[in-house]
Amino acid sequence: MQGILYEEPSIWLFALVTLILGGWLAIMTGRACAQTWRGIPETVAYLLILGLGVRFAHFALFEGTLLSLRYYLVDTTIVMAIGLLSFRATRAAQMAHQYWWLYERTGPLTWAERPVPLSSPPDKT
Repeated sequence: MQGILYEEPSIWLFALVTLILGGWLAIMTGRACAQTWRGIPETVAYLLILGLGVRFAHFALFEGTLLSLRYYLVDTTIVMAIGLLSFRATRAAQMAHQYWWLYERTGPLTWAERPVPLSSPPDKT
């Protein structure tokens, strides 16, 4: 796997920088974008910039290659997946909590419209 997904001598360095540090920042980015009602395109733009930051951390801390398209794409793909999952989970909680009379949570990443209660027909007497 070394050389394909990461260039460090150990997978633990890759996991530390990309998964733990970059993943935590991606969670915070996705959460912040959802809480401020930003859309997915803005979130993707922020996560692309975060991918550059993760690449720079590899370069600055462990003498990785700064301008490597392959490793940037690997880091950004991982950060993007984590960030968009965080965005969706936060948005689902937000919709179910803020609009509780319209929506209900149907899973960790989804919500649906609440069923309309059946009302009894008016009495004709």
